[in-house]
Amino acid sequence: MRKLVYAAIILLALAHQDFWWWNDIHPLVFGFIPVGLAYQALVSILAALLWWAATRYCWPRGVDDDGFATGE
Repeated sequence: MRKLVYAAIILLALAHQDFWWWNDIHPLVFGFIPVGLAYQALVSILAALLWWAATRYCWPRGVDDDGFATGE
């Protein structure tokens, strides 16, 4: 799973560079959002989900165990 998350980070970083919609405002998504802005909103949502997956599956176990949560 770790390799999949790392690959997704690289793909999302490459997809973030949307040079194909720099000068286009049409088509409008939902009738009022320029396509480039909607694309960046989608990339932001995917980035949030990706960072959740990175912390869920790639964060080392035991790093945050300092004894404060258990009172030790």
